[in-house]
Amino acid sequence: MNLVLASTSPRRKELLAQIGLGRPEFSFTQVAPDIDETPQLREMPIDYVQRLAAEKAHAGLALCADMSQPALLGSDTIVVFENQILGKPTDAADAKRMLSELSGQLHTVMTAIALVYRKDESSLTAKTLVRLVQTQVRFCTLSKAEIEAYVASAEPMDKAGSYGIQGMGGCFVAAIDGSYSGVVGLPLVETRELLAEVGII
Repeated sequence: MNLVLASTSPRRKELLAQIGLGRPEFSFTQVAPDIDETPQLREMPIDYVQRLAAEKAHAGLALCADMSQPALLGSDTIVVFENQILGKPTDAADAKRMLSELSGQLHTVMTAIALVYRKDESSLTAKTLVRLVQTQVRFCTLSKAEIEAYVASAEPMDKAGSYGIQGMGGCFVAAIDGSYSGVVGLPLVETRELLAEVGII
């Protein structure tokens, strides 16, 4: 099977490349799936993140019609605080609001990965495997000046929950319980297990 990452995220690209352990035979391409990320009525965060990962992978599969035996890897990451999804901020004020809510508090980062593939080229239906990884993250207490400075850096503006643990936002993380790479956007252990399960690695 030909592995395709259904994401243009440079963070996910870097993480997926690590799984190959430097082996030249491990390779993948990328596509940019376009899906509606609006939560469904009364949809729980745990269901929402898994649905989006699967939809991204299926949308990616549709973009690979000319490829021989593509296997699409989709992923989605959300920040959940008090059972509410904190997505990417709409503007600077929204980013400041989220960071103020997370200040000094414990929140959950959920990352789902989905692998969509056909067992052989004659298969009419695609098989979907989904894994969910949850990590508890505790923020230290942030001052208003720290929040202002961080938002001014623009780093939070394309990040779920308005922070990136792998960047300057890592300064705010007092502790994590779970997968660091899952918080970044692609849980390495679980992704490697998923690829091994279908014989890609």
